[in-house]
Amino acid sequence: MNGHVKKMHFQQFLETALLYFLLLLAVDSKRSVAASRNHQCGKDLQMTLSLTKLVRKETAALTKEYIASQGEGFQQGFCKASVSGIPDPNISGLEPSERIASIYTQLQAFLSHLKHVQEQQGNLQPLKSPLLVDLSNVMERSKMLALRVKAFYSRLFPNLPLPEPAGGPTTLPPPQTIFQQKVYGCVVLTTYKKFLMNISICRERTTLKSKVCVVLQPLQTS
Repeated sequence: MNGHVKKMHFQQFLETALLYFLLLLAVDSKRSVAASRNHQCGKDLQMTLSLTKLVRKETAALTKEYIASQGEGFQQGFCKASVSGIPDPNISGLEPSERIASIYTQLQAFLSHLKHVQEQQGNLQPLKSPLLVDLSNVMERSKMLALRVKAFYSRLFPNLPLPEPAGGPTTLPPPQTIFQQKVYGCVVLTTYKKFLMNISICRERTTLKSKVCVVLQPLQTS
């Protein structure tokens, strides 16, 4: 083999080696980006679930406080009354994107009802009532939760805008008697607590982790 042929073979070897090296760099870079995104996804999911758990705990305490603040004769059984227009505590949709969107739109609907309850109780309770303070705190944390869910959705599904609520803007109840207002407020809080429980249950967490925050598999080599 003459020197010219050897030189050509050596050059081909260098080109092949360089191409293989660049391919490995591209794969490694891709895995690093995917791993980073997966880690952030899991972190965001955990923080969202932790905030949900906190709001649920505070809502449960608020519901008991609400019942005790409605005056003599008001019973917990009134909180099971049928009141039209209250958001469904169940999460709809089959795909993760649909379920996260459902959580967000239902949170928005509950916020509208919580605000209405706050306005009604503001007229029924003393100005410095602890109930009003705690109700305000639950509302603020719920707003934070809605923002976190929206941001989580936007990062995971940047090409899927959040849909508008199926029923349009939230419909609040018509004028009510004082007793009806008390019952309505308790039904809202009780149903909201159920909704928060549905976000927190293990099935939701497992579904999101397995279908959205996917655990990366080791790189397969041939």
